[in-house]
Amino acid sequence: MSIQDDIRNAKRIKEMYPKGTRIELISMNDPYAPVPPGTRGTVNFVDDIGTVFPKWDNDRSLGIVPGEDSFRKLTQEEIEAENQDQNENNGMSMNM
Repeated sequence: MSIQDDIRNAKRIKEMYPKGTRIELISMNDPYAPVPPGTRGTVNFVDDIGTVFPKWDNDRSLGIVPGEDSFRKLTQEEIEAENQDQNENNGMSMNM
């Protein structure tokens, strides 16, 4: 792959995963990875080589590499369900 291909690939990844995108980790190609499969997070930024850096819901901030690690965007329905759960949990804690 040429440098120009790398630049185009990183640009494409930045467009696919803009800041605020909700994702879920399927697997990480790192035996010492502190982020377990199924962990969700919010994309903070994508660097110039295409590494995606989310803020994981478990407070980790380890980047993921498309093509090496496996992850997916959450659907709009999943995001709405998360928001509903958060609203319900916030309401419960305020009533206690």
